[in-house]
Amino acid sequence: MDWKNSHIDALLEQALEEDKAAGDTTTNLTIDPGLRATGSILARQEMVVAGLGAVPRLLDIFARLDKRAPAQTRFEVVSHPEIFDGVRVHDGQVLAVIRHNARALLSCERVILNLMQHLSGIATLTRKFVDAIEGTHAHVLDTRKTVPGLRTLEKYAVLCGGGTNHRLDLASGILIKNNHISLGGGLPTVLTQALANRKKGQRVQVEVRSAQELEEAIGHGAEAILLDNMTPKEVKKSVERLKQIERWIPTEASGGIVLDNIRAYAETGVDFISVGALTHSAKAADISMRIAAETE
Repeated sequence: MDWKNSHIDALLEQALEEDKAAGDTTTNLTIDPGLRATGSILARQEMVVAGLGAVPRLLDIFARLDKRAPAQTRFEVVSHPEIFDGVRVHDGQVLAVIRHNARALLSCERVILNLMQHLSGIATLTRKFVDAIEGTHAHVLDTRKTVPGLRTLEKYAVLCGGGTNHRLDLASGILIKNNHISLGGGLPTVLTQALANRKKGQRVQVEVRSAQELEEAIGHGAEAILLDNMTPKEVKKSVERLKQIERWIPTEASGGIVLDNIRAYAETGVDFISVGALTHSAKAADISMRIAAETE
């Protein structure tokens, strides 16, 4: 992840502005503007880390927004060489140490923790799904079921957990779903149009919900198949049917897939399994920050 880009900077600045971090009334009234402090970011559970790279960017942006004291621009963020995004850590491990002006640490603490808790929660849940299908052919995919504005960061967290990114947005790929078929005049019509007018290199994927729809998609040239809301038994039959086709047609299963049944889907031989829960239902990881005044 390139944390130094305008899109990420805008997200982080918005988070700081939302919390009015540069106008922290309590901190302004109670903390000496020259006090230096050390903030230790701690894991409070076993988890997969995501979002460490955002910490120095947040502090850089805060220094630009904050007009309280020039000294606040001096900071250092350090972590053990073995701790980085994508690593599994244990309860009690220090993820990073920030040496900074005490006011800046207190004012940025909540935004830093909110972001790291959210992203690490996604990475941790993703790793559970990935571990559940270990040894199979399948790959775990994310979806577009993300918090508006945070998709780039959330999909990065999926990568940290060992998952694979699906299309980033509606312009990133062609996926003909049931509503496209019903509104566009039927599968033959919409599929023919998509194949004829797509950009070079774009693969046309079609969502199917039954064996009949699968045959129709195959017959009209679908290049990838999304098997939606099928049972593992139905997915396996569909995968076996597609193996009879001379050309390779990648398969994806989706709908109703949870930790308890993902292994059964993976063992069907399907290529990809998409799980919306990775981003829309991940529980925030338990992370805290311990702040102490520096001693000279």
